[in-house]
Amino acid sequence: MPQKPLVLVAALFILFGCRALPVKAQQTRYLTEEFRMHKSFHSKFLSKDRDVIVWLPPGYDSTPNKRYPVLYMHDGGTVFVQWGLDETARALISNGQIEPLIIVFVSHGGTLEDRFDEYTPTRPPDSRHGGKADRYGELLVEELKPFIDSEYRTLADSSNTGIGGVSLGALASLHFGLKHPTVFGRLAVMSPSVWWDNRAVLRKVKALKAKLSTRIWLDIGTGEGPQMRNDVKELRDSLTKKGWVLKSDLIYFEAEGGKHNEESFAKRAAPMLKFLFARRVGNE
Repeated sequence: MPQKPLVLVAALFILFGCRALPVKAQQTRYLTEEFRMHKSFHSKFLSKDRDVIVWLPPGYDSTPNKRYPVLYMHDGGTVFVQWGLDETARALISNGQIEPLIIVFVSHGGTLEDRFDEYTPTRPPDSRHGGKADRYGELLVEELKPFIDSEYRTLADSSNTGIGGVSLGALASLHFGLKHPTVFGRLAVMSPSVWWDNRAVLRKVKALKAKLSTRIWLDIGTGEGPQMRNDVKELRDSLTKKGWVLKSDLIYFEAEGGKHNEESFAKRAAPMLKFLFARRVGNE
């Protein structure tokens, strides 16, 4: 995995790890030329503010008339620091393998309980947590995305807007893609927690009345255990029964030896980006 400069990592630790006094989301901090920090982004839908980092692709400042697709990623601090997703994207863009894009790294409320609450659409009867994904989704759809579209040169339509995450974040991404298909048209569903609430996500897919025009990347590691793999395979099969076509608008990828950890997730980032944001012929 690419290693970030220590100065940048230290800055990120301070910004993500320490709660500052509330500031307006529009107050942007420049970490480097490529990064913008929106500290303590406030929402009327959730009680806790959260930090947002925006990564801008090479050439963003030198091409003022160009607009870009956007990928929103949950678990923003982890994906940014531990995955090096920005560095993976930069390399793929430089090699002409993907189109230049903007990546928005969105943090959760700060605690493990917040993560369970915000990334799950339902609350199991025997759980004290979960079921606030729709509130988090309102933050994304009604507050953060409009802000990003106004602050940066984005291609704002659904076909150019992706959302992604891992584990519970993958569950949230699929939920938002199914609920808001006119907002999110590219989904990164990586090692999804299909097991949540007695596999409620499978019931949601099976209840779809029609196939949606979304592109879905779905993956699992072979080292994540037979139950996780079987659940994700059943999710794959449920999607194909609704009309998604494997190797067309649905990719199912098994990472050989892949485990449920950040190192394994990071290794799958490149193929995920190459599917969801493949460079289009004539797209300069």
